[in-house]
Amino acid sequence: MLPWYDAHARALPWRVPDGTADPYRVWLSEVMLQQTTVATVRPRFAAWVARWPDVASLAAANESDVMAAWAGLGYYARARNLLKTARAVTAEHGGAFPQTEAELRRLPGLGEYTAAAVAAIAFGEAAVVVDANVERVVARLAEIAAPLPGARAAIRAAAAAITPTARAGDFAQAMMDLGATICTPRAPRCLLCPLRERCRGYAEGAPERLPVKAAKKARRQRHGTIFWLTRPTAHPAGREVLLVRRPAKGLLGGMRALPTGPWIDAPPGLAGAPAPADWRLLDATVRHGFTHFDLDLALAVADAPAHGAAEGEWWPVDELAAAGLPTLFAKAARAMEGLA
Repeated sequence: MLPWYDAHARALPWRVPDGTADPYRVWLSEVMLQQTTVATVRPRFAAWVARWPDVASLAAANESDVMAAWAGLGYYARARNLLKTARAVTAEHGGAFPQTEAELRRLPGLGEYTAAAVAAIAFGEAAVVVDANVERVVARLAEIAAPLPGARAAIRAAAAAITPTARAGDFAQAMMDLGATICTPRAPRCLLCPLRERCRGYAEGAPERLPVKAAKKARRQRHGTIFWLTRPTAHPAGREVLLVRRPAKGLLGGMRALPTGPWIDAPPGLAGAPAPADWRLLDATVRHGFTHFDLDLALAVADAPAHGAAEGEWWPVDELAAAGLPTLFAKAARAMEGLA
């Protein structure tokens, strides 16, 4: 694997060609890459480190700025955990990341995978690093046919058995790269694989069937309404729209958003409107998928009454891209601008 990696390693902005590694950049990239593609993360990572180049600058950041910078990457608890971790590293470790997997696991917000990845890549510890790509490679290599998630213990044991003590970080990244570029979920490029001769899945003739995934459960369907309340302004855009902060706990917690009513099993109509107004439901919906449910949102529009108050902040309509709205609300804003 290591000779293959030396020749074929992906050029990624969080990797340093001379073999050294900045634990801050390793940690940040690994958190960003969880359930997010490399193509999406590349520009976001560059913008992030330009703004917060080290753990101390991130620790000093305002939480609302961090959440806004994360907008669009999804799974927003990751952003809150980034801030918790940065502040713990700064306050409790003098701004230096602990250098072992065990010590890294004690930091708030660092799970098993991220701690192992930082320990291996940044500090050379022979930690067992198993992300989705490595999981797939190992399941095929060892022909582990039990379905996920039950197979994960066997996959981890098999990964531990082949993890070297030397260049452990390079080995982990080599396995990740192999899964991303060669041992892909569909149509793996086995003839180019350096592990082909050792791969039991390849020998059996159908490596793409592994790992076996458990049958998907039906996702719950929920409904809600997003409210687009605007008023005239002296701003060149001519209008501004009401935005609110979502509750600190729960989905999209602490994020700036358009007002929304409850998310329930049946369409709620105008329940939960942010202010009394002449609301009009539009003949359009916005759909969004979360991990455990799908959400259909009706769109309601109104002009703010001349006399009356609404809790939140007014934002120029033509500057909504700078508001740091989560994907769901950015999608709704685009629909509203076209329909209202």
